[in-house]
Amino acid sequence: MEKATFAAGCFWGVEEAFRTVPGVIKTTAGYTGGNFADPSYEDVCTDTTGHAEAVEVEFDPARVTFRDLLDVFWRIHDPTTPNRQGPDVGSQYRSAIFFHTPEQKTAALESIKRLRDRNRGGGSDRVLSGRGVPPEVSRKTRDKAVRYLKLFFYSLPLEAHLSLIML
Repeated sequence: MEKATFAAGCFWGVEEAFRTVPGVIKTTAGYTGGNFADPSYEDVCTDTTGHAEAVEVEFDPARVTFRDLLDVFWRIHDPTTPNRQGPDVGSQYRSAIFFHTPEQKTAALESIKRLRDRNRGGGSDRVLSGRGVPPEVSRKTRDKAVRYLKLFFYSLPLEAHLSLIML
């Protein structure tokens, strides 16, 4: 098994998108990329910790490749909106790929270049359009998962749960 970590806005929708990919074994929502260990939700919301809401994806590379996961990453969010995805605003909602291996770093940087080149050629893809905000690509740090938020999320009534996923 291998791991990959992506930040693409609020981690609940990101986690759901990756959780349903065939070959993904496990997803874990949490915070990473910040400047101190074990931040709380309240800490991250101050917009001073440097953390991003992220999802760690454990996957079987015989069933799904890291490049396949990069395709999901690009499809589920707009990396051209700095520190924002939909109604969520703050640096914790930035677009980022946190690599676990040198090969993942190379693949991530190549995928960014491919998308930029496609847009320069007049492609209709909205990713990395004229605004050209690149996602962050950095080494994965070891930050805790957000278990108490997940418990809260799953304690909501079904209607609230569905409406949050649909956002």
